[in-house]
Amino acid sequence: MLRPANLSGTISDMLTESLAKHSRSLVVNAYHNGHPDLLVRGVYPDDRVKSGEEGVEIKSTRKKGGAVDTHGGRKQWMCVFVYEVDNVTEPANSRTPMTFREVYLAQVEPDDFRRNERGELGTRTSTLDRDGVAKLRRSWLYMDR
Repeated sequence: MLRPANLSGTISDMLTESLAKHSRSLVVNAYHNGHPDLLVRGVYPDDRVKSGEEGVEIKSTRKKGGAVDTHGGRKQWMCVFVYEVDNVTEPANSRTPMTFREVYLAQVEPDDFRRNERGELGTRTSTLDRDGVAKLRRSWLYMDR
């Protein structure tokens, strides 16, 4: 129904809304496409900021271990949800439901990232480097394996 990148974005948005709903101190960043996704309530005027440090960036991916692309390496709290989708079982109505397998939460720094240069038409991204991914993985919250 959704391409993988669209599904990850939808899941991240749903998780962001749900975490804010159940948190006493975090709210959804009211700035469209602002960073981070969740803000500490009351730190920024009207709980909106284009680019801030006080909050949590929410990511989701199908990649085991939580390595995920971002739009720039920065100092941030990063929360990564790893999920699994059964695209193989037939008939399709026998497939297992989407399942969360891993959740990580770590404070990362710009030096924890590597830049992924893209061609002329691609968008430049950043991904946690080997040490950054190790830092993230040491800070696991949930592991279902």
